Amino acid sequence: MKSPSLFSRLGRTRLLAAGLVGSAAMLAHGQPVLPEYQPAQGVSGLIRSWGSPHMGGLLKNWQEGFRKFHPGIVFADNLKGTASATYGFATNQAELGLMGRQIYTFEYYPVYRRSHLLPVEIEVATGSLDVPHKSFALAVMVHRDNPLAQLTLRQLDGIFGAQREGGWQGMNWVKKAARPAADDIRTWGQLGLTGEWADKPIHVYGPPGLHPGGISYFQRRVMGGSDRWAENLMEFEDRAAMMAALSRDPLGIAYTGLCYLTTATKALALAEQDGGPFVAPTRSSVADRTYPLSRPVYIYFAPDTPAGDPAVDPKVREFLRYILSRQGQDDVAREGDYLPLSPAVLRAQLDRLEAPAVRIPPSH
Repeated sequence: MKSPSLFSRLGRTRLLAAGLVGSAAMLAHGQPVLPEYQPAQGVSGLIRSWGSPHMGGLLKNWQEGFRKFHPGIVFADNLKGTASATYGFATNQAELGLMGRQIYTFEYYPVYRRSHLLPVEIEVATGSLDVPHKSFALAVMVHRDNPLAQLTLRQLDGIFGAQREGGWQGMNWVKKAARPAADDIRTWGQLGLTGEWADKPIHVYGPPGLHPGGISYFQRRVMGGSDRWAENLMEFEDRAAMMAALSRDPLGIAYTGLCYLTTATKALALAEQDGGPFVAPTRSSVADRTYPLSRPVYIYFAPDTPAGDPAVDPKVREFLRYILSRQGQDDVAREGDYLPLSPAVLRAQLDRLEAPAVRIPPSH
């Protein structure tokens, strides 16, 4: 098995050698860099953050950079785990929650119960290509002897999912995510393989399902937010053990990080749409999110103003504006494992930051 950090070390070395850290937020082909941070106002006071310890390096870089503009800011961090993030801002013990995954549906409730406002989600970086615990992109892998080279997300759903009536997208049950059992894919022949492969069953490997109410990134992106898995799914708590099993099984398929790739397995190119394009997981395709299973990392905050007003207090707004700037994304590149946002993704987050808080009345 490859060293868990091999791809990352190589990628970071190439990045530094090319002198790209200072301009890591620039797109290819000479397109403009991300906007410079210019303070909208001077701020001071305490900003408290709870959440993922794996994002601690990012947070430290951002804090050091932000203090150059706002020396009166003080930070207090309590990074005990992603699951603690929502508790921190829901109980008024933190302004910000750092999360390596998207918030689960039930985690919205403590903030919603208090104000009928929902926590605000801001993507602050893209997860790593292959670093354990750093929101690595999900690679779909098969045995090296398998002739398959690529899959669409729809085919992945057919392999890993099952008939369903809908799926959870955030707090919404989406019926258009429904699909019939006829869309199940259970043999390699259904994926176009011929000869001795045609009637062979697909052996499906995966991590264990989340606790009730937890919808994983794979479920949301591939299975429409459903928790209806293929009936033959073999669950592995230990991903290295899962990949060792796949290494012995030419009929198997699994998804996890490239850090668990073995010499007996290979990663497939994936396509968002049925007609392609098919994209392999690489540092560049994850960074620009052309690879379909690239993952974001997030900062959440609880709106603290009335509905219709800007949803964040000035010092937190300034800090998030710094993160969503060229300087803040250069800080991401300097950390080396996480990847900077593209200009298009970053602009969408700035729009979300400036959007007014929205009140959702309780149903009766």
